[in-house]
Amino acid sequence: KGTNQVKDAKINMLVREYEMFSMKENENISGMFVRFTNIINSLQSLNKCYTNSEMVRKILRCLPKSWMPKVTTIEEAKDLNTLPLEELLGSLLTHEMTIKNHEDGEEQDKKKKK
Repeated sequence: KGTNQVKDAKINMLVREYEMFSMKENENISGMFVRFTNIINSLQSLNKCYTNSEMVRKILRCLPKSWMPKVTTIEEAKDLNTLPLEELLGSLLTHEMTIKNHEDGEEQDKKKKK
């Protein structure tokens, strides 16, 4: 009985972490995804599982406001019930690289104008 109580407490703590999960300021997609995966894996080891669809929707909800155009594009273009988590990750990483390249290009343009 005691071990079940400990297990339930761990599950409750991890479920709360999952529910409160959001991308941190200045965190990249990879870092955010590692944190998310750690929570999911810990929950799975305690037999608490979320569907792929639930995890995809959770990731999309946890992104900052600046990502809303990309989130909307994914929601409109993809079936969130069948979109693999890995495919979502790939799409977000690609978008992050595009943003970074664009910002780097703007920085170089500013330096050239000086």
